[in-house]
Amino acid sequence: MSVFCYALGETAIELWGVPAKERLRRLIEEIGGVQWTTDRDRIGADDRVLLVRADYLFEARTLKTLLEQPGRVLRCPTDGRLAAALVQGRRLSELLPVLETGAAELPADLEVIEPADLSAFDGYLRRSEPPLLEPVSAARRAALEDELYGNAYKGITDLVTKWLWPAPAKRMVRLCARLGVTPNAVTVTGVLLMLAAGVAFAHGHYLTGLAAGWVMTFLDTVDGKLARVTVRSSLIGHLLDHGMDLLHPPFWYVFWGLSLQGLTPILGLGTIELSWIIVIGYVVGRAAEGAFQLLGDVSIFTWRPFDAYFRLVTARRNPCLILLTAFTLIGRPDWAFVAVAAWTAGTTAVLALRLAQGALARWRHGPLESWLRDAEAAQRDHAHAFQTFASTRGAYVRR
Repeated sequence: MSVFCYALGETAIELWGVPAKERLRRLIEEIGGVQWTTDRDRIGADDRVLLVRADYLFEARTLKTLLEQPGRVLRCPTDGRLAAALVQGRRLSELLPVLETGAAELPADLEVIEPADLSAFDGYLRRSEPPLLEPVSAARRAALEDELYGNAYKGITDLVTKWLWPAPAKRMVRLCARLGVTPNAVTVTGVLLMLAAGVAFAHGHYLTGLAAGWVMTFLDTVDGKLARVTVRSSLIGHLLDHGMDLLHPPFWYVFWGLSLQGLTPILGLGTIELSWIIVIGYVVGRAAEGAFQLLGDVSIFTWRPFDAYFRLVTARRNPCLILLTAFTLIGRPDWAFVAVAAWTAGTTAVLALRLAQGALARWRHGPLESWLRDAEAAQRDHAHAFQTFASTRGAYVRR
C-alpha cells in the first residue's frame, strides 16, 4: 500500500514567490513517505490518498498530523469549508466532489475535524498554537505571508533573535525571495562572515570582527526563515547551518582572548585558564542540553517557564556578542573576554543543575513533558510566560 497526495483546486496567488501547488509539493517532499501525484490513475483502490485543496494555506505539521488520522476530513474554521481529507483510494471519486464544490454530501462514516483538534504543541519550534490552515485570497496575501514568516520562528530562543531580528529579517527574507536567492546561498555567506570574524578577533580587530559577527548572526536568522517560508530546506543546508552554529562560538572567544595583550589575571586566572573555562563550559552546557532530551519528549529550555526565560540570556552566541560589544565600546575588550568566561561558567552551572533536577523528576514521576504541551493549563497557570513564548505568529505578524 502506498500513500499519495493529490491536490485539487488552484489559485494564482503566490505566497513568498511560491505557486500554491508547488508549495504543497515541497511540503509533501519535506514530510517524506508520501508520493506527490497529478495522475489519479496512479492511485490504487487500497492505497491511501491525502486530498488537499491548493487554494488553502497549510504548514507541514498540519498535513503531517492529518496523515496519522485516516478517515478524517479537515475543515477550515475561517470559512467552514472542507480543505483536506485522508481516505482510501477507492473513495477518491466519492470525496473529490465534496472537496471541490461542497455540492455533494459528506459520507457519514468520515469524521470532520479542525486544526484546533490537532496537536498544538510544536516541540521543534518550541511553541504551542494550532497548526496553520487558512484560505488563500488576494485580500489576505500580505497577512498570510506575515503569518508564514511568524510561523517560522521558534517561540523560545535568545533575546536578540526573539525581539531584535524579526522586523529587519523579514525585509531581507522578502528581498531574497523576490530575487530568487536560495537559503543555502545565505548560509554560505554567513559561513564566510563567521570565518572573517574569527580572523579579525585573532588579530585584535575587535570592532571589525563584531561587525562581521553581528551580520552573520542576522543572516543565521534569515536563512532559516527563508527556507521555511519558501519550503526550500535541504539536508546540506541544515547540516551546514547547524554545524556552524554548534562549533564556532568557543573559537571566537578563544581567539579574542589570545589576541589580548597583558591581560591582568582575575582570581589567579589568566588567558589560558579563562579560555579553558569557556571551552569546557560551552561543551558541558551543550552536553547538558543533549542529555536532557533523554528524560522525555522535551528540551531543557521547554521543561518549565523558568527555562524558557533562561534561554533568552544563556551563554549562547548572541548573548555573548552583547557582552563583547558592550565592553568593547567602552574600550575594555579584556573585560569583554572575562565577562564571557564568567557568564559561560554561571549559565553552564544552571544548565547542569536543571539536568540534575530533571533527572530526579524523571526518576520520581516518569518521562518529562513541556509546560506548553497542555496549552489550557499553561495559559491558566503561567499567563505571562504563555503569552511570551507559546505563540510566534502574534509576535511577528503585521497588525
